[in-house]
Amino acid sequence: MRTRTMVSVAVTACVTLVACACGPEKTKEDVDAKPSQPSASTRAQEPSATPTEPARTEKPSATPTGNQPAPRTKERAIQRYEQYLHALGREDIDTVCEVAGPGAKKAQDMGFGPCTSTYVVVFQMISPAQKKALQTATVDPQRITVRTPDKIEMPLEAVRASATFSESDLGSYTLEYLENDYYITDGT
Repeated sequence: MRTRTMVSVAVTACVTLVACACGPEKTKEDVDAKPSQPSASTRAQEPSATPTEPARTEKPSATPTGNQPAPRTKERAIQRYEQYLHALGREDIDTVCEVAGPGAKKAQDMGFGPCTSTYVVVFQMISPAQKKALQTATVDPQRITVRTPDKIEMPLEAVRASATFSESDLGSYTLEYLENDYYITDGT
């Protein structure tokens, strides 16, 4: 039970930090935007003296790109929750806090620290086997509850992973459509 409470609190704290710091209007791609590469004809005229940059291997952002709102669908809510689960397994604090921002704000308002410090504790409470399982976890669409197009519940029973999780160590979450995408707003 203690682990579940910490995860719920961490979710709330993390979501708040991300929502306040970055906001859904500004995605990671917006912040990391680089000038476009010159055309092939320009590159042919100017030989490069520096080695080329290796291809980026990061996963796509958990947020929609540009100012386009994410679709308000059950499938998008599942995709966001899976991004959160995978990030939790990888200890990817930025993605965890981005998706869980509103929930993390609630926890922070209750006296817990900011998302980034709260989730560091949560990461330590997840076993290595559970972390590995979370990295590839999926959500069974038949087991989620769509309350409204803006509010979707992800019960623990919907998570498909190679490790076992209980309500006390992972629990169930509510995702709500806020400011053009789904965010974790509550955990039980």
